[in-house]
Parts: sequence; structure tokens; C-alpha cells
Amino acid sequence: MTEVGARSAAEAAGAEPESVTRRLPRVRGFAERSCGGSPKKEGKALRERLPRGEHSLLELVADRPDAVAAVEESNRGRLPDLAPIRVGRMAATPFAFLRGSAGLMAHDLARTPITGIRAQICGDAHAGNFGLYGDARGGLIIDLNDFDETLYGPWEWDLKRLATSLVLAGREAGADEDVCREAAHDAAGAYRRTMRLLAKLPVLDAWNAIADEELVSYTDAHDLLGTLERVSEKARANTSGRFAAKSTEATEDGGRRFVDAPPVLRRVPDEEAAAVVEALEGYVASLSEDRHPLLARHAVHDVAFRVVGTGSVGTRSYVVLLLDHRGEPLVLQVKEARPSALVPHLVTAGFEVPGEEHEGRRVVLGQKRMQVVSDTLLGWTTVDGRPFQVRQFRNRKGSVDPAALAADQLDDYARMTGALLARAHSHSVDPRLLAGYCGKNEQLDEAIATFALTYADRTEADHTDLVAAVRAGRVAAEMGV
Repeated sequence: MTEVGARSAAEAAGAEPESVTRRLPRVRGFAERSCGGSPKKEGKALRERLPRGEHSLLELVADRPDAVAAVEESNRGRLPDLAPIRVGRMAATPFAFLRGSAGLMAHDLARTPITGIRAQICGDAHAGNFGLYGDARGGLIIDLNDFDETLYGPWEWDLKRLATSLVLAGREAGADEDVCREAAHDAAGAYRRTMRLLAKLPVLDAWNAIADEELVSYTDAHDLLGTLERVSEKARANTSGRFAAKSTEATEDGGRRFVDAPPVLRRVPDEEAAAVVEALEGYVASLSEDRHPLLARHAVHDVAFRVVGTGSVGTRSYVVLLLDHRGEPLVLQVKEARPSALVPHLVTAGFEVPGEEHEGRRVVLGQKRMQVVSDTLLGWTTVDGRPFQVRQFRNRKGSVDPAALAADQLDDYARMTGALLARAHSHSVDPRLLAGYCGKNEQLDEAIATFALTYADRTEADHTDLVAAVRAGRVAAEMGV
């Protein structure tokens, strides 16, 4: 039988010719099989509705809350005795104020031009929230590492917060205004170029792109190399074992317990400790089952309260000491997960925000959506009716202090963090769409840099108001803690 005859026989029998694509049902969770449409063209078309240059605009409305009122409102629901520590940390510098005022900045961002493109955002993507941490095999990863405010929101909010923080960090380090502007400009430029790169790659390659060993070369951050090596060396020693050696003591029964070191670390009453330990059962249930045998080889020995961060001060945060059969420690952090400070401002901006069944789950899933590699013991639980996230404490964490960088290093750091932010966003939004909007030229970079300088001035004024309120006794502050 000829080839034509064979094809005709197959068609007569109801089979499709080999040259025809098989018709298969659509499966939920997968993309539609279609050759039509172009996300890149859709992104480019958005420039007609919102030109990229308009991202430079900042309109501060008359009823904007003053800095002190915003800080007092953000302290609501936190432990009152720790509020002075939080205020003291925010009053230290304008950059520190920015770190603790994600909600106030979101209030202002909700009144800026927005493309309508949404991604899983950090919500607090300032320059100090990038750093090193350990993976399961003992290597070091550099990425975003704080997700208390994460949610599905406007991608440009993260980029504008990053750029503003770089300006403030540069000013604190003594860099001139041109250097600060260049850092903000190049952070946006690295974000844009990285998104364009990711848009051109196969999806699997893009998902895992920009490996750590390639990051310095890709972002031309060679002046930062020595700093990164020093931070990496310190991070490798920043482990549960080292923390436990400094913060615990041996007990008569052969175990260990935490030692009071107020106000940062303090022992808690038995009833409070028991509530945290009982909640660990729910935490284990939130983990993948393949992690259960690992935790089953550790015994719980003690619980303490530990103050952390700047924006997180005043939330309930515990450290749990676990020991294996050799007495080697594993320390877990059990940290209260409050609703994202961005939620009401997303509503103001016209976005629908679905209710969260558990704030700890929101933080954990948001982190996993944005990072290439996450803590293998990342989970969530509920303690006395409050949602908490759980993670390894001192998991070889290290960070670069952007306010301590020299001028040439600040620009390198800006490009590196801009690239990392683009990679994180690309996990939840099609990079072709954003690449189409961001484009090839520097219009977006210039606009973001202009916005960053303007908002940095606004933050400095807010910081001045807070310092004046502290000096006048309007708000209590404990400095240097």
C-alpha cells in the first residue's frame, strides 16, 4: 500500500493523520495551547496607557498620615513594652525609618501610577532585605530573605522601594547625590535587563536563572566581590550551634536551656513555653512528609522569647531549642505573622485582596514563590489563636549593610539586587509581559531614579518628625538596642 493509501485508510478508521496535532482536553493548571497573542506585545501596548516616564511621579495627598501617627498605628497589636525599642531603631537613621515603615510607603505608592501588572511581591524589598542563607547541602544562596509583607501586588512597588532604599543607604554612607541617583537608576536598569533576559529563555532555564556563582559577572559587580566573600565567611559560621553555644547553658539532666539576655532574649513562663511547643505539632503537619523523620530525630529542650529585626519588633517571636542524639542543636524561630501592612493600600489602589486563611501560610507560600531555593524547614502554625511562621534560626545567614558600602560598591550592589528582584518576580508573572512594558531604553530607569530621590527626601522629613516627637516626649524610644 502506498503512503497516501495508508493515510487514507487511517483517516477512514477514525485516526488522525500524523501531520495533525492531537486534540486533547484542556487541563486546569496548565497554559492553553495557542499560537495566538503575545505577552510581550501586550506589555508594550501598556505604555500607551501608562508611559514609563510617569513612574517618576509622586503625589502626597493632604490627608496623608504624619510619620508619628503612622508609627503609632503600626505599633497597634504589638507587645507594648517592646514598642520603644522599635521606635528607637526607626529613629536611628532615615534608612532605618524606611525599613520600619512599609505601610506608610504603601499608602503613598497606592496614589502613584500603576500598570496593573501584578506579581508575588516582597512588599518590603528594601536593600537590607537581601542576603545569604544556607541551602540543604551546605551551600550559600543569595536572594530576598524577608517576606513578612509579601502578597500578590504591583511589581513596581517593590522596585520603587528598593531604589529609594539605595538612595537613603548611599546618603547615610556619605555618597554624593549623583552616586545615589546612579544606584537607583542602575537597580531599575538591572531589573529591566534581567526581565528581558528571562523573557528570551526557555521557562525552566528562566526559573533557575542567574546562579549565584554567575551573579557577580552578570551584574558587573566585581567591586563588591571582596565584601561578598567576607560576608560569606561570616555566614558559614552563623549557625544554630554557634547561637546555642552563646545563648544556652547545660542543665543537670544533660540537656540545655536558654540564658536570659534582656531585652533581646528572655526565658518565658512554663505555660507560655508549653503553648509554643504544643503548636509545633501543627507546624510539622505543614511540612512535606519527607521532612518528618528529620525533626523526629530531635527533642525539644527549651523555648525563649527573642526580639528581632526593625519592622518586626513588638511581634511575638520565639526560639525553640532542639537537640539530636549527640546533643547537636537545631534552633527554630517561631515568629508571629501579622496581616501584610500593604493590604488596605492595595484596596485603595483598586485591587481585590482575597482573605487569608492563615497569615503564616501567606508568608511561607509567598517566600517559596519568590525564592529559587527556600529553607527546607519552612512552615507555619498557630499559637494561642495567633498565626506564626516557623523557620530555621541562624541558617548560615549573612547580609551586606548597604549603608556601609563605598560609592563604587553601592552601584554594584544596586545592580545585583535589581537582578535578584526581577528573578523573584518572574516566578509569578510572565517575564515577557514585563519585558514588553519595561522595554530596551532607559526611560523606566530614569523615572524610577527620579522617584527614588523624591521619596528619599520625603522619608528624611518623616524621620525628622519622628526624632522631634521622641525628643519632645510624644513617643517613647529606647535607643541603641
